[in-house]
Amino acid sequence: MSAPVSPRVLRALLPPLSLAALLIAIFWLQPRTMSYFGLNLLLNLAVPIALATIAQMFILCVNELDLSIGAFVSLVACITATWLHDAPLLGVLALAGLVAAYAGLGALIHLRNLPSIVVTLGMSFVWLGLAVLVLPTPGGAAPDYIRSLMTLKPPIVPFPIIASVVLALAVHVLLMRSAWGTVLRGAGGNPQALARAGWSILRIKMTMFALAGFFGVLSGMALVGLTTSADANIALRYTLLSIAGVILGGGEFVGGRVSPIGAVIGAVTLALAGSFLSFLRLNPDWQIGAQGAILILVLALRVLISRGEVRR
Repeated sequence: MSAPVSPRVLRALLPPLSLAALLIAIFWLQPRTMSYFGLNLLLNLAVPIALATIAQMFILCVNELDLSIGAFVSLVACITATWLHDAPLLGVLALAGLVAAYAGLGALIHLRNLPSIVVTLGMSFVWLGLAVLVLPTPGGAAPDYIRSLMTLKPPIVPFPIIASVVLALAVHVLLMRSAWGTVLRGAGGNPQALARAGWSILRIKMTMFALAGFFGVLSGMALVGLTTSADANIALRYTLLSIAGVILGGGEFVGGRVSPIGAVIGAVTLALAGSFLSFLRLNPDWQIGAQGAILILVLALRVLISRGEVRR
């Protein structure tokens, strides 16, 4: 008689099983999506959402929370569609400055012991205001090389799937399989032990915030590559989607417990959820609520599995 699956294994399998269940439901509703073109269309916006989710994951990894990532991605999109397109050097400098600003934000939160929720909520208005200054009305244009990259059509497997797999594996190796990644995650799991060992928690938090800023920049650039233009409000919903993606993928709000592969799977699941709800002809005003209900259902299953793990 085979041994029962352990709660820990079930917990790890929950994100991919959720994604598989959603794909099966979509294929059942719309069989034509079970094709190269159909999958490419379904996952069209998965890459920028996955990049924003990875950015949020770096913040959560050090027990902080970023409520400004959506506005930040919108600002990056506006800069990409204007300055990076018209004056590449100015655009690159501006984007590099934004990554540095994110690192400084991490330093400010750590040195002044400020609640990240409050600081990043305030920064969301700063990013949004700057985005409006850069691009007062929707418009601009994507640089040709970004548009060409985001609209690649490799044989057999659609580009969004390839990009998501590469992103998940690259960040997994960086954060979960390297000595450097172990130190970075330790700042969320046991910062006191790291400090006693001689590591600078300030430097670690600045690094994690800088990584979040870097992936936020990639998210905004990827989004413009797909939409070919920008708007100051283009990615505001990415804040909640990124948090949901990390949690859906098995991450925790405390303890430095995150999963890069799970986060990308969670982001792809949320991207597919929008298509699934559209196929159900659900009113767009209710779709955000329905996505929240899907998240709550998965989290409820995870709590039940965790309780089974504790009892053992």
